[in-house]
Amino acid sequence: MDPRNGVPDEPNDERPQAGEAADGTLALPRVQRQPLVPPAADPAAGTGSGGGGGTARVVQLVAGDFLLTLNPVDGSEITTCPPEDRPVPVRRAPQERAARQAASRPPVPPGPRGPELPLLEREEERERLARLLSRGRSVRVTGPSGAGRTALLDTVADACDGLAPDGVVRLSGYRHTPSDLLQELFALIYDAEGYRPDRPRLLELLRNVGAVVVVDDLEFGGTALEDLLASAPECAFLMSATPDVTAPASDSPVEEIFLPGLTRIACLELLEQAVERPLQDEEAAWAADLWFESEGLPLRFVQAGALLRRRDAQGMASLDGDAPVWDGPADAGAGHAPHDAVPTTPATHIPLPSLAESAAPAELLASWISESAREALRFAVALGGEIPHQAHLPALVGDTHGDAALGEMVAVGLATPVATHFRLAAGVRQQLAATGGLAADAATGGPAGPQAHTAAQHYAWWAGHPSVTPDRVAAEAEAILATLAACRDGGHVSAAVLLARTAAPAFAAALHWSAWERTLRVGQEAARLAGEVAEEAYFHHELGVLALCSGSLDRARTELEASIALRGALADRQGTTVGRRTLALVVDRSGSPAPATTPSGVETPTAGTDASAFPGEAPATIISKRLALSGPGSNPFSRRLSLTPTRRNLATAGAGALLAAVLGTLVTFGTTSNGNDTNTPMNVKPVESAAQQDQADNGLPAVSETPGSTTAPSATVSGTSPAATTAPGATGGGAATGGGTSSTGGASTPSSGGGTTPTKTTPPTSHKPSSKPPISTSPSSSPSSSSPAPSTSPSDSPTTSNSASDPVSSTPVAGDSTTAPGTVA
Repeated sequence: MDPRNGVPDEPNDERPQAGEAADGTLALPRVQRQPLVPPAADPAAGTGSGGGGGTARVVQLVAGDFLLTLNPVDGSEITTCPPEDRPVPVRRAPQERAARQAASRPPVPPGPRGPELPLLEREEERERLARLLSRGRSVRVTGPSGAGRTALLDTVADACDGLAPDGVVRLSGYRHTPSDLLQELFALIYDAEGYRPDRPRLLELLRNVGAVVVVDDLEFGGTALEDLLASAPECAFLMSATPDVTAPASDSPVEEIFLPGLTRIACLELLEQAVERPLQDEEAAWAADLWFESEGLPLRFVQAGALLRRRDAQGMASLDGDAPVWDGPADAGAGHAPHDAVPTTPATHIPLPSLAESAAPAELLASWISESAREALRFAVALGGEIPHQAHLPALVGDTHGDAALGEMVAVGLATPVATHFRLAAGVRQQLAATGGLAADAATGGPAGPQAHTAAQHYAWWAGHPSVTPDRVAAEAEAILATLAACRDGGHVSAAVLLARTAAPAFAAALHWSAWERTLRVGQEAARLAGEVAEEAYFHHELGVLALCSGSLDRARTELEASIALRGALADRQGTTVGRRTLALVVDRSGSPAPATTPSGVETPTAGTDASAFPGEAPATIISKRLALSGPGSNPFSRRLSLTPTRRNLATAGAGALLAAVLGTLVTFGTTSNGNDTNTPMNVKPVESAAQQDQADNGLPAVSETPGSTTAPSATVSGTSPAATTAPGATGGGAATGGGTSSTGGASTPSSGGGTTPTKTTPPTSHKPSSKPPISTSPSSSPSSSSPAPSTSPSDSPTTSNSASDPVSSTPVAGDSTTAPGTVA
């Protein structure tokens, strides 16, 4: 532990050049470090999170009414926590709250420092804010980046100390959701380690908190802001945000104060404070042009002061023929600030920077800092503007005095504090990209250089070391998340997967769940791109556990089912079992009866945990629940058989239903085909119909006129309509069972034993009136008795006979009112 700022040192290692961070209190003999060794090759590096062969750290937390066991190997397990095992939060003492808030603020960086600048022209805003807070009103200060919002909030917070019973609570809204802010407020007021209450319990605990809550860099508004204020009704909130953040609702009780830039006179005074001397006329005119261009932003004049200090140092060096300018690693290690060596007289013989250089001074300022500071600046640009903690900079930049690089960047206005760390000042990364300067490829979103990959290797080794606590990893959350995004977008997806797998359990153990969720989502995407199915299944499982703890049951079900499917494809029995247990808890919480199925109709694993689905695994948890639900005096196994269909039973029932449908269809087709044979040939030619009509008028049977075809004459039914009545014993389209006859060329012989298969014919219309109503066998039958009887078309009358050489015919009896025996319908 660093005694100067409370920052943890790097863990001891047999090969410190691989990842050891510098301790400012210890003089190291080496001047230059070797490149980082990959974590896998480090014998003392423990993974702790499934990243290698180290010992996995298992942590137990209480989230709401759940007992969460963070298992970095197979995935977290979650069960219901008994009420007697849930922690009871206790209010912290004021001294303890003050110590925790001081530890959460950014540490003072070592190395050179710039002059302390006052807060100018903010007295009116400060008094108004203090007056509104004393009345219990909540206020939001809106202003652009670099307008001095953080300095104003610090001044007002000091003035309001002792105003509320619980004092002043400082929070950071940078990359934080309303849930994160409420959880941090709870952690500062109450002492409950390893406990994250659910929302009803959290609102109950925060209802009696009375404090002035200062939230800097707020990133949400609208209804989310209203929910935050309603969650702590006895607190007065002092917030700051940029103009692009959603404004409060129109009916919101929040007062909004816009913070403008400084006046020209105040900017000139600020610049004099930065250079610690009066300005010359030429410098005053140059500062007036800068004020007009920057609209009076204080940050721009902090950077302008660094430009003038550098100009004075260059003038001193040129006059003395020496170089007492703070410009090298050796001078940086001495700890002298740049303004300590600046002469009191300005360098009038050196021209001032141009207006373009003054408007975008990042490239010019970066060229004046030391090589270690420039390397640290490359890391910050590659990580999206996030600067790693000063304890990590020596290992990253390869210099034992690399921690002083942060002080250099802060002194010249390239870095500003935010939350618990530092990041590049507003516009610095864009200016470096626009001028094509330092790490332009990374600044413009191009392929990530070696900085992102090196940072991922270092953080994966460091976060997985057994001596590093989850709170220390959570303090470096933004730099780790920026490293993950840079590696994912830059092609180093495997390094991103390793880092996400290592850091995610630490974020969860530190109760920093927004960082946990972002890490899991980036890791899941990186695993998908890298083709690492096992890691992708792990991230899906953790996302499902997080959704269950947050109360999003539908999302938890989706994530867990995806994880179970992936692990099932990999034959990961242990991981699949863990996922099915968690999914069973989701089903139980959702209130759906067991067994539950997904909206797509796929059965959830709650009903598939029996011995038929997983031989050798006893579903003790599921069976115990079903036994409890069965009630006394009932047979639980009969209830299970009747209420819990397995996949095998469902498949059998479906197959039986399909078979019954097929058989029913076949029977229906057979019935309709037998009944419709007499009316099937409807394609009758006009000539054939007329011939058949003439034959019917002469009392002759209707014979087909098709040349070369053998056609059986139709049996005439006396007293019937064109819809013929089938004789008993005849089958449609089959052989006659009686003594049927057939004809060939007009000669008739008796049939032998009914072995012939006559053609499909329809009986002609009889001349005698029918004494019985006509029987229609097809809707297409004509209701008129005078219409000609249809005959078989050539395409519909194939003849089949068991004795083709001895055809037989049947001669109808004229005037008979019944169908002859053996006639084929």
